[in-house]
Amino acid sequence: MNRLLATAALTVLATIAAAQDAPPPIEVAQVAPGVHVLYGQGGNIGVSVGGDGMFLIDDQYANLTDKVVEALARISPQQPRFVLNTHWHHDHTGGNENLAAKGSVIVAHDRVRERMGTENVNEFLKRTTPPSPAGALPVVTFNDSLSLHVNDDELRGIHVQAAHTDGDVFIHFRKANVIHTGDLVFAGMYPFIDIDSGGSVAGVIAAVDRMLALADGGTRVIPGHGKVTDRAGLEAYRQLLVVTSGRMRELVKAGKTLDEVLAAKPFADYDGQLAWAFITVERYIQILYRDAARELSAGRT
Repeated sequence: MNRLLATAALTVLATIAAAQDAPPPIEVAQVAPGVHVLYGQGGNIGVSVGGDGMFLIDDQYANLTDKVVEALARISPQQPRFVLNTHWHHDHTGGNENLAAKGSVIVAHDRVRERMGTENVNEFLKRTTPPSPAGALPVVTFNDSLSLHVNDDELRGIHVQAAHTDGDVFIHFRKANVIHTGDLVFAGMYPFIDIDSGGSVAGVIAAVDRMLALADGGTRVIPGHGKVTDRAGLEAYRQLLVVTSGRMRELVKAGKTLDEVLAAKPFADYDGQLAWAFITVERYIQILYRDAARELSAGRT
């Protein structure tokens, strides 16, 4: 009996472990006529569909491509003609090689191709990312901006300097009145600002300002992570960045060490709402402390 119980228990545990390891299902939601978002494990995927075909913004991890393709089939039988990467991180570009093999043309900012083509060392995450396979690299790149005139709309990719990384673009659907922000915006959670990839808090705030200049009360905003939001959501996100980075600057100017800042809990009024598995309270403090210390040493704060 004991052996049977033990065997049954091991089977249950193995089933639970397998379920925990399995990627979550991909959710599809319409944002505007002809524009959808795919939520899954990784960055949110934007989708434009219409008479000119299917166009994607980002493509999540490589091991999710089959699930992404299945989800896209619920929108349209078309195959993606283009994939526009918002930046180089693998939760947004991991599917590039798989989709390129199916015929998609990969498009991104010049620096996205540069970073994907080389080894990247992230001191903050203690992680080294090897170069991406040649088949994953963008084959069309641009410097400042790019326009795709498709599906009775203009999809305008706009580069912003030194923000989440050094190669970010956000995409403005001019007719549909939709903005896909990439990881320039994390909705309802603390953001990851990749200083090791050329990012900065000031750059993210400047990027949000550019989005706000394009947005109105009817604009739908697809963030890099989190649920679709609106102009008010962008304004609240900007306020979070301004308030928390301002508090951090004052602490750094006062000569506080990182340990002292962690102990002070400077963002306690936000922590319970916005901390999450990847960007915990401690990690958000560390990012802003590092950014403020760098700005102070450069005489910019």
